[in-house]
Amino acid sequence: MEQHRPRWMRLDNAAKIYPAAKRKNWSNLFRVSATLNEPVDPEVLQSALAVTAKRFPSIVAGIRRGLFWYYLEEAKAPKVKKDVAYPCAGMYFPQIRKCAFRILYYENRIAAEFFHALTDGNGGLVFLKSLVAEYLTQKHGAAISNIDGVLDRAQEPAPEELEDSFLKYQGEVSGSRRETTAYRLTGTREKHGFLHLTCGILDVGEVLAKAKSYGVTLTVFLASVMIAAIAEIQNERVPVRKKQKPVKILIPVNLRNFFESATLRNFALYVTPGIDPRMGEYSFEEILKAVHHQMGYELTKKNLNTKITSNVKTEKNPVLKVMPLFIKNFAMKIAYNLFGERKACITLSNLGAVRLPEEMRAYVERFDFILGVQKTTPCTCGVLSYNDKLYINFIRNIEEPVLEQKFFTRLKKLGITAKIESNLSAYQ
Repeated sequence: MEQHRPRWMRLDNAAKIYPAAKRKNWSNLFRVSATLNEPVDPEVLQSALAVTAKRFPSIVAGIRRGLFWYYLEEAKAPKVKKDVAYPCAGMYFPQIRKCAFRILYYENRIAAEFFHALTDGNGGLVFLKSLVAEYLTQKHGAAISNIDGVLDRAQEPAPEELEDSFLKYQGEVSGSRRETTAYRLTGTREKHGFLHLTCGILDVGEVLAKAKSYGVTLTVFLASVMIAAIAEIQNERVPVRKKQKPVKILIPVNLRNFFESATLRNFALYVTPGIDPRMGEYSFEEILKAVHHQMGYELTKKNLNTKITSNVKTEKNPVLKVMPLFIKNFAMKIAYNLFGERKACITLSNLGAVRLPEEMRAYVERFDFILGVQKTTPCTCGVLSYNDKLYINFIRNIEEPVLEQKFFTRLKKLGITAKIESNLSAYQ
């Protein structure tokens, strides 16, 4: 079957913007990591990666430049490295061309960092789970079931895992992309590209109970707390209400929850719920109601399909298709600079509850999800839960921890206490 494996693939519809938007000092990365109950053996990890890599040709790949589009070219497994820097440190284009992801280890932690053109959070998590399963198989002889996102490393990838599901679900009706410009968080930029990481660890049952008491989902609850925190910052910095801007949160949506798909490539869109403070002061209950109803309206199969259709029709535009890549890059850079990060104050991405086969659970103590900062947005937030804990990871490229402080303070006022960790210090 080896001769049928694809050596190269077109980028999926969502991935095309990432190579064009990239800068010398910024690349769109995310990290998923698993913390074991023992120190990581780098030699076994390298061996496990060599086996696992063959199962994921669309992820173990470099981003190559073609005449009309960038494309994926299958690569060899990279060498695992010790995690000595901060999360989601810059990935430069020579590295992206060679292999656009990396595997890092530190003490008990195995981390996978991906250039977003390869895959989304769902695909990255499947890759990490499968890698950790192979590591535990080689290290301990564990017999691990191929369920809960753990793939059989001995199998060839199924065609549906490699498909561009955006093209599969293109419809007839396009949706509007028009959005108001949101308030922008600012601060003192850190020197030398340093990124601050702050993680809040909460009891997931406690947070779910609080969200349920308001009649909303966990994501709606967290987004509402975030909006309230940012609105407070804007009130302090822009006290004249009529000069304020909308406070909106960009929330990625896993389209596999709405459309049947087994793809391991990008298959996500976003919604941007929020409030307009110029209308007046919002209570927390009003914010919850606004976010709940906005997401309820946006997150339907029909509405999401119009967004898919808009994106695919743009890609298939006859003029755009024959336009040389350097012209496309120029146009997409301008579009990204003008519109890409102006629609929301921050990205809040919730990967949901991480599940593992029973045979793995005794070895894995924790998972984390970290989004790299955007080009002009100084903070991002990645969320997931594992076992009975909720992990909320803020990362920022500015000195001031204002947003994190206001966010966790608001949670505390709601009766939810978080244990706080950072990559500078650990404090309660």
